[in-house]
Amino acid sequence: MILEMKVPSPGESITEVEIAEWLVQDGDYVEKDQAIAEVDSDKATLELPAEASGIIKLEDTDGNRYEEGDAVVVGAVVCLIDTSAEKPEGSTESAMSSEEPKKEEKPKKEEAKSAVSETETYATGTPSPAAKKILDEKGIDAKSIPGSGRDGRITKDDAVNAVPSMGTPTGGNRGTSRSKMSMLRRKVAERLVEAKNTTAMLTTFNEVDMSPIFDLRKQYKEDFKAKHGVSLGFMSFFTLAVVRALKMYPAVNSMIDGKEMLSYDFVDVSIAVSGPKGLMVPVIRDAENLSFRGVESEVKRLAIRARDGKITVDEMTGGTFTISNGGVFGSMLSTPIINPPQSGILGMHNIVERPVAIGGKVEIRPIMYVALSYDHRIIDGKESVGFLVAVKEALENPVDLLMNNDIKKALEM
Repeated sequence: MILEMKVPSPGESITEVEIAEWLVQDGDYVEKDQAIAEVDSDKATLELPAEASGIIKLEDTDGNRYEEGDAVVVGAVVCLIDTSAEKPEGSTESAMSSEEPKKEEKPKKEEAKSAVSETETYATGTPSPAAKKILDEKGIDAKSIPGSGRDGRITKDDAVNAVPSMGTPTGGNRGTSRSKMSMLRRKVAERLVEAKNTTAMLTTFNEVDMSPIFDLRKQYKEDFKAKHGVSLGFMSFFTLAVVRALKMYPAVNSMIDGKEMLSYDFVDVSIAVSGPKGLMVPVIRDAENLSFRGVESEVKRLAIRARDGKITVDEMTGGTFTISNGGVFGSMLSTPIINPPQSGILGMHNIVERPVAIGGKVEIRPIMYVALSYDHRIIDGKESVGFLVAVKEALENPVDLLMNNDIKKALEM
């Protein structure tokens, strides 16, 4: 029996995906639920599991093969699985090698089939016949071209986009390379440009003395981690400070919907994290109901899932306010871009010891600059500045404003 493997829908608004990488080869025996490919949507990278065990054929019912980088409509057949085939003993050799090649192939897919038969050659960095012909015409040495295909193989697109190096008097390498942006990266780019072009974005700044948080973490972080299994980080303090400030200034927890302003009585905090496929923004749901332990546990869970490429579309959908921590990369100050349709984003930065005036004397304190970018169409300057000051106050006096003067109870010690 031949099973048709179709692309499942990653989400309601997603109509097509891209083949990011094939994880198996044509003719391999695959087990049920084994990941056979990674596919990119405009929100996340997902694995495509085999629906049954058998010999896989990486082509659709018409004999066409989808290459890495090709767009595929949701619901389309991307490969076939022969479920009646028996598993080869200690081998994954192609069960299709004995079949005669089709005499008629679509021009675009003809090259793809020859690529399948030369996988071993590709892995060494040698170009496919089509790529080699183009490189020879350009007079370009294949060794100077980095391959973008699987195992470093040189594809036809690599050859087409390769630019001959003119060299320099010192003999330096002036080669260039091109690689296709993933669907996720392209979508992020579109959203960032959209935010810049469609909002009246403005940024206000302040600074925070992190000494009180440093003192709390120094005293309690070991016991906190021993009891809860997560570190007492900065994100829990910032998240709870944001929750408090949003309650004081609800306009910041709002967004424009047509001619109306939509305000929320709950706080879903989006946290910007860097994943293997680019920027991802998973959401901490109902942050107003979470404790320090709850926030830290959720941050850890989402960060691990983003890092491992297992984050789902649902986990990144929604959010009423965003926190971005550029400080982990060493950023001193920035103007973060709003995550539409939200109206505000708080930027954290690195913590540096700086001289500050305390009680008329100069002292060295760990200082973090913070930035709030907001949509001036619905958030006035008074509200934006007041919001950021409220965040600053909570971070500089966490025991009173975030812990209700009961540290051990707040930390569930």
